[in-house]
Amino acid sequence: MRKYTLPVVVGMLLLAFWLSPDAQEIAAGVAIFLFGMLMLEDGFRLFGGGRLERLLQGATRSFPRALGFGIVSTTLLQSSSLVSVITISFLSAGLITLMGGLGIIFGANIGTTTGAWLVAGFGLKVDIAAYAMPMIALSIVLVFQKPKGLRGIGYALAGLGFLFLGIHHMKEGFEAFRAEIDLARFALPGLLGLAVYAVIGTTATVIMQSSHATMVLVITALAAGQVSYDNALALAIGANIGTTITAVIGSLSANFQGKRLALAHLIFNLTTAAVALVFISPLRAAVDGISSLARIAPDDFALKLAVFHTLFNMLGVALMLPLLGRLVGFLERRIAEPAPDVSRPHFLNEAVDAFPETLESALRKEVLHLYDNASEVIFHGLNLHRDQVYGSSDIGATVRASRDLMDVDIDDLYERRVKTLFAAIIDFTTRAGDQRLAPDIADRIYALRDVATGIVQSVKSVKHLRKNVVRYTMRDVGAVTALYDGLRTEIARIVVEIRDLGRADPEDRSALSLDQERAGIEEAARSTTRRVEELIRRGEISATAATSFLNDSGYAYGAMRDLIAAARGYYIERDSAMAEVERLLELDEEDIDGHTGGASPRPHPAEGRNRSVM
Repeated sequence: MRKYTLPVVVGMLLLAFWLSPDAQEIAAGVAIFLFGMLMLEDGFRLFGGGRLERLLQGATRSFPRALGFGIVSTTLLQSSSLVSVITISFLSAGLITLMGGLGIIFGANIGTTTGAWLVAGFGLKVDIAAYAMPMIALSIVLVFQKPKGLRGIGYALAGLGFLFLGIHHMKEGFEAFRAEIDLARFALPGLLGLAVYAVIGTTATVIMQSSHATMVLVITALAAGQVSYDNALALAIGANIGTTITAVIGSLSANFQGKRLALAHLIFNLTTAAVALVFISPLRAAVDGISSLARIAPDDFALKLAVFHTLFNMLGVALMLPLLGRLVGFLERRIAEPAPDVSRPHFLNEAVDAFPETLESALRKEVLHLYDNASEVIFHGLNLHRDQVYGSSDIGATVRASRDLMDVDIDDLYERRVKTLFAAIIDFTTRAGDQRLAPDIADRIYALRDVATGIVQSVKSVKHLRKNVVRYTMRDVGAVTALYDGLRTEIARIVVEIRDLGRADPEDRSALSLDQERAGIEEAARSTTRRVEELIRRGEISATAATSFLNDSGYAYGAMRDLIAAARGYYIERDSAMAEVERLLELDEEDIDGHTGGASPRPHPAEGRNRSVM
């Protein structure tokens, strides 16, 4: 069916152009208007540089604030669809709550009515084409500037210019069209007219993907006498229903939270439309009363339509407010949270791809999810229970007491819980790399990818240890068991310290402590060879066992290095003043490799000492 849609639409347009030259001007006006909206959205995205997203995150701490943000942001952007898509993206990334998302969606429905006021009160009474041309001319100068902020302003200015120009051509087209064909003759009275024109309004909005464009079309047609006032009211109601399609489409690639919000948007707009259709007569009387108080002329139907559009959207919000709790409960029952599958991404989906803030935040959470999976695989590879180690006050003693074989397939665990998730992260960062991200955001995205790579490398290293860990630690066979217990203790202690680092306040995290850990690892790695040689001379370990241990210790210390590097890349902030001071003070590579920078030596792993954790 889809493959025939484009030819049919193009054919109908060409037929309309052939039958009436004035239809060309109306269609061109709609196209210019929609193009202006696209430029306005692009301009705000460029100019915002993430500011809009950060503002949205902070404006949803309470429902009233979220409602206010929805009104203001939609008024500025003149696009409830864009605000809806941003909100679904943030909700999918876990940056805002469902209640906050509902507040924004409800507010966006009120904010979108300001467009009708702009057109009815300004666009139809002033020669806005005279303002459009200078705006477009000035915008071109700004668009070709290097700073993103200036380019964003240029796109936004061009968008406004094209909006004004589109309104002008629609108005002129309908004025000329009135002389040829009087569409008002086809007005349908009563409930039939309301139902038919509501469907037409819905269809027009679905096609144009913009209720704002539909309202401008309706207002200009109404001002030219091409539709009756009653049918224009029904078209406005239908436009409100049609605008939910964008949110529904945007939610198809979102997680369960995004789908909940899209369903809420649909329920809200359908309920509002149904109430408006049922109570159309009282609403019309209320519009007449408000118009009289506001000194709007009785025959100024364009402004009265703007009053109606605002009134029934505010009525919809007022009706839904007492039912918010029940609505949230219904959404949670209707679209249940899926059972967590640790082998699949929890936060990466196409809904979060469009905005830098959600993209980075979702990736950060997914990398943490990867580490949680990896740490479990690491403990299993060491023949340890993660919960027992995390709850232990003496990690060395816990390790020495862990002699029972954990019957797990380490290769299968790696494939299901680590490799699959890592592949999704790589795919996600590749998609992000194809976007035109700000350099600082792109750097953080790639840094998180490197963190994920280090985590996976640490798991691979532990996989190599698994065979000899099982062989030498299921029972105590002397010095070689003590050596392997030391490696297990040190790796387990590093994982515990990273867990504690994640729980600490960001301002309490220090790169210096991680550098000291790294220096201790290098010192322990160097002393391992000397200790093994001493054990061989004393006859406490065979040459074969010693060779195996030295190979395995290389994997173990590699895993520790990767874990420390991953923790540093994930947790240590580099954009604060304290981080800059620490950068100047931190140990350089020569200090780490030579262990001359003041970091105290770490006890050898074989001694099994349990150091304090952060």
